[in-house]
Amino acid sequence: QVQLVESGGGLVQAGGSLRLSCTASGSFLSTYYMAWFRQAPGKERDFVATINWLGTNTVYADSVKGRFTLSRDNAKNTVYLQMNSLKPEDTAVYSCAATRKAASSNYWEYGYWGQGTQVTVSS
Repeated sequence: QVQLVESGGGLVQAGGSLRLSCTASGSFLSTYYMAWFRQAPGKERDFVATINWLGTNTVYADSVKGRFTLSRDNAKNTVYLQMNSLKPEDTAVYSCAATRKAASSNYWEYGYWGQGTQVTVSS
């Protein structure tokens, strides 16, 4: 069983950048597909991006394509979400998730979740 811990959230001005990290313990991250989701107050949880085992294939939500980059370092048991050109509408709690089934944009496909990290983008 894997435990996930996110870090790197914070307050940033519009146009700025942040890098989120998701570090796993209890299991080797290399055996899991990983993803990031986000949830703004009063809204549903939205898919952000997903990455395969080797980090050779990534899928992004249209809303973040070209601005966010998802990568992984299996040797460090860590997944990174580089977020550039941030917009106020990116404000949300960002959570990483893991599954052994397959990469998916559906949150219910992921059985392991971190506690989330707050990202706030001011205008």
